[in-house]
Amino acid sequence: MRKHNELIAREGWPFMAPFLVLAAVSFTLKWPLWVGLLCLLLAGYVAYFFRNPYRQIPGDERDLVSPADGKIVHIGRDEQQRWVISVFLNVFNVHINRCPMQGTISEMTYTEGKFLAAYDPRASSENERNAIRISQGERYVDVTQIAGLIARRIVCWKKKGDQVGRGERYGLIRFGSRMDINLPGDAVLNVAMGQKIRGGSDILARLPEHAHAESLAS
Repeated sequence: MRKHNELIAREGWPFMAPFLVLAAVSFTLKWPLWVGLLCLLLAGYVAYFFRNPYRQIPGDERDLVSPADGKIVHIGRDEQQRWVISVFLNVFNVHINRCPMQGTISEMTYTEGKFLAAYDPRASSENERNAIRISQGERYVDVTQIAGLIARRIVCWKKKGDQVGRGERYGLIRFGSRMDINLPGDAVLNVAMGQKIRGGSDILARLPEHAHAESLAS
């Protein structure tokens, strides 16, 4: 079972270990000091990138939390008039992804594609991506992990049929990426264009009261 209390996501260790080994070898063999320091600096950055911080999940079950840290680069509506919010993650953001709401993963779709820059609007439809649908009664939220120009690896720890909690960690994307979130059209948004948000601890939107009642009754 995945341990979510890791300070550094385990996917980071294969990148960090070589730099630590090289640093140890450099200091042992008395290579130029800058070599060892550079290796330690790179190892430190990898640890920073794969950091897995604890987040206090705010609000109640009607509040949909952000699935990622980053900057909101798009807010709009799709053909079904559902809200679409896009979050751009740069290489300094936490890249652990979280579930916006409690429910069941009813669908999961992986799509091969390009590696356009993640801030490019075309990335949502043309880049490599992994989409999950979290269902709660008649309500559902779609969350899509999108690879970017540098991000070439999408990791999802869940599978179709899994039960997930609001704010629960479910995967990550390596080295700069994008996330798209499709929300019910009657949700009341709590964010704005250009806003910087944190996964799990910032509220994207709030579902109307009747939606919560429907989900409990299902």
